[in-house]
Amino acid sequence: MAVLSSTRGARRAASVWPSESRRSPDHRQTTVNAQRIAVTHALTQASDFTQVLNAPPRARTPHFVLHHLPRRPTTGKEVRSTLGEADLSTAPTPELSLPVDQSPVTGLWLGLVVPKRHAKRAVTRTLLKRRIRAAVAGAATSLPAGLWVVRLRSPFARTEFISAASERLGRAAADELSLLMATAVARSPR
Repeated sequence: MAVLSSTRGARRAASVWPSESRRSPDHRQTTVNAQRIAVTHALTQASDFTQVLNAPPRARTPHFVLHHLPRRPTTGKEVRSTLGEADLSTAPTPELSLPVDQSPVTGLWLGLVVPKRHAKRAVTRTLLKRRIRAAVAGAATSLPAGLWVVRLRSPFARTEFISAASERLGRAAADELSLLMATAVARSPR
């Protein structure tokens, strides 16, 4: 008589995590939409961050500042022209039909600045970045196109929010970010 020696023959225990079919479809869609904006339109060039942060703030709250520039991000070709041809081994980018100065600005490019000095734990920084992306995704249709940077300007009180990623901290950040976005939308040219 042969005895099964591998665990493949044994039945698997039930998972404690809810399956995709039991989760609400709204939860998954909201997460995907917030991530899509962050992934497809993310500021990556240091020169873009510098230019946007040098612009006057569009809105500010006790913990966050929102900066905006109504222009496109720097292209790879513009960055390469400052580095020199011998520094890079990439192929040239295709030419645009219009010069960058004349092409219309469409879309939102979002940059996040959440420094370690204001949010020491990675869990807190991740929570704040997710809340920022969700707030921008909610106001994206009302905001003008261009480069946007949300910067954490002061830390949340550790005495008030003891846990690094508490529900209270998330709600407080979301409330403050919705006020920040409402102020930015109100100051936007129509």
